[in-house]
This record gives sequence, structure tokens and C-alpha cells, in this order.
Amino acid sequence: MIRGGDIVKGSCLLQKGQPYLVIEREFHNPGKGTAIARIKMKSIKDGSVLSMTIPTQQEVEDATVDTQTCQYQYVDQDYFHFMDNETYDQYEVPIPEMEEKKYYLKEGEPYELTIWEGKVIDIKIPYKVVFTVAESENYVKGDTVSGATKPIVTETGLTVRVPLFIKQGERILVNTETNEYVERVNG
Repeated sequence: MIRGGDIVKGSCLLQKGQPYLVIEREFHNPGKGTAIARIKMKSIKDGSVLSMTIPTQQEVEDATVDTQTCQYQYVDQDYFHFMDNETYDQYEVPIPEMEEKKYYLKEGEPYELTIWEGKVIDIKIPYKVVFTVAESENYVKGDTVSGATKPIVTETGLTVRVPLFIKQGERILVNTETNEYVERVNG
């Protein structure tokens, strides 16, 4: 059991006998009465979305999940492929179930997989990731007002708006929750 106030994005809960992954969580304290957590969950089995409002002191049933750090190997037409570097176990994750994460996966990098009953139900993406700029248009200094941005494409295909001084081949740090540029990375 887990209290409503302890539920975070990525938690796995059981509802109606089905495992649901929390994809959004918002804490609300009305000032008068009990604080609540508004959560949006996605069914692991069929992908349906369920929204709930839970008082922070109320307990709900959580699903027992395992986490495993695995190296991202490659992608083919149907699956993302991961390998546990200690046991050499292979994990195949169907692309349609994790389509939104494809732009954050970099070959050879470690990721934490959430596993329920032998099936990968989530890939934890780090809060910030370093990407290399693969495509960028060049702008001449003085073309626009200060604070102007331009779209670039990273080596994984992710499109991010960055300041005009960022050039192709440079490395940038990106907030993966908002897809926003954070800073240029040297070295």
C-alpha cells in the first residue's frame, strides 16, 4: 500500500486488478480540508488512461515492480533492445508502448527499466540528457532581437529550440520533461 501523498510520476498502482503507471501527478492543497493528489495513469495492459483524485492520507494498492539498469543496444522495426550488463539478459520493449521515449534513447547508454511480471512497463529517462546537434541553420549575429531561438535536430531526431549561437556539432543539455534547452556543454 502507498499513501496518496507519496505517489510520484513513474509509480505503479493496481486499479481494478490491472497495473497502471502514473504518468502525471499534481499536488493540490485547497487550504481548507484535505490535501489531494490528482493523478493520471496509463494501463500497462491496454494503454487506456485513468484519472483519479486521491486524498494524500488515503492508501491505495501499489504494484510490486522490479527495476533493472540495462544498456540500450539498438532499435529495429518493432522493438527497442536492452541488455543487462551483469547477467546478459536481453529485454525487448515494443516500440508502440514507449514511442514517446524514442528520442531520448542513445545507444550504449544505461537506462533503468521498470519490470512487472517479466514485462518491461517503463523506461526511466534521466531528467537532463546531453545531445549532439545534428542539424542547425546558421544565423548571422545581429539578425534578430536578443533572446531569439531557432530549432535544431539532435542525433536522435529530437527537435529543440536553442539560442542562435548554437552550431551543428555542438553538445547541449536538454530538460527531458519539457524538451527545453538548458545549456551548452563543453568538452
